Amino acid sequence: MKRNELVEELDRTLNVAAFPSDASNNGLQIEGAPEVKRILFGVDGCLALFEHAAAGHFDFVFVHHGISWGGEPRRFTGIHAERFRVMFGNNISLYGVHLPLDAHPELGNNARLAELAELTRLEPFCNYHGYDIGFLGHTKKLVKAAELEKELGTKLKAKPRLIADDGRILKRIAVVSGGGGMDALEQAAAAGADLLITGELEHVMYHPAYELRMPVLALGHYATETLGPRAVMEYIGRKFDVACEFADFPTSL
Repeated sequence: MKRNELVEELDRTLNVAAFPSDASNNGLQIEGAPEVKRILFGVDGCLALFEHAAAGHFDFVFVHHGISWGGEPRRFTGIHAERFRVMFGNNISLYGVHLPLDAHPELGNNARLAELAELTRLEPFCNYHGYDIGFLGHTKKLVKAAELEKELGTKLKAKPRLIADDGRILKRIAVVSGGGGMDALEQAAAAGADLLITGELEHVMYHPAYELRMPVLALGHYATETLGPRAVMEYIGRKFDVACEFADFPTSL
């Protein structure tokens, strides 16, 4: 397929235009070959992923964390030079999409994480820089946080960490992938959630979680943000006659 057609489809499907103030420069960040036959999907735009794309003769790379944020990079030296050298040298395009992929109601990291936790009646949650990026949902079955910790850890092949758990039966769960941080914690408590499922457990969240009586289940920043790229891969693979593959470069964080 044509590169420009793919970019237009991704921009439209992920509603990139609705996130103008996202720190990530969402969309096409490196322009490669005009024809796309093979697409590589991943979480982080990094040298390891780019070298994998070059070795596998991919024409297009899709990531959640791109390499262009605000005005950076300002100088194309050091690690930036190496990354660009691989991509331009092999005529590979890079498409990065950050908050739009967190917030998407079907293909997003949080929508898929909520589905994995078997939540229903989802409503937008966690306003971050003016955008609702997470979801608040209701449990389908009687479950405790410790049970969900084991279940989701197995599904995501992650090493979860649960804090401030008081053994309550969960009814409403807040979901924010990646690094929801204090914003997600405070908003989950204010919304009356029984549990916050997130990716990254920051030091500053520890004591407030206990003081707010707000249990937090951290499944790993990386693990929770593999879901969106995989969902987009499935969508593009169904819609177009193009080979798609996900490359796993876990950080254990």
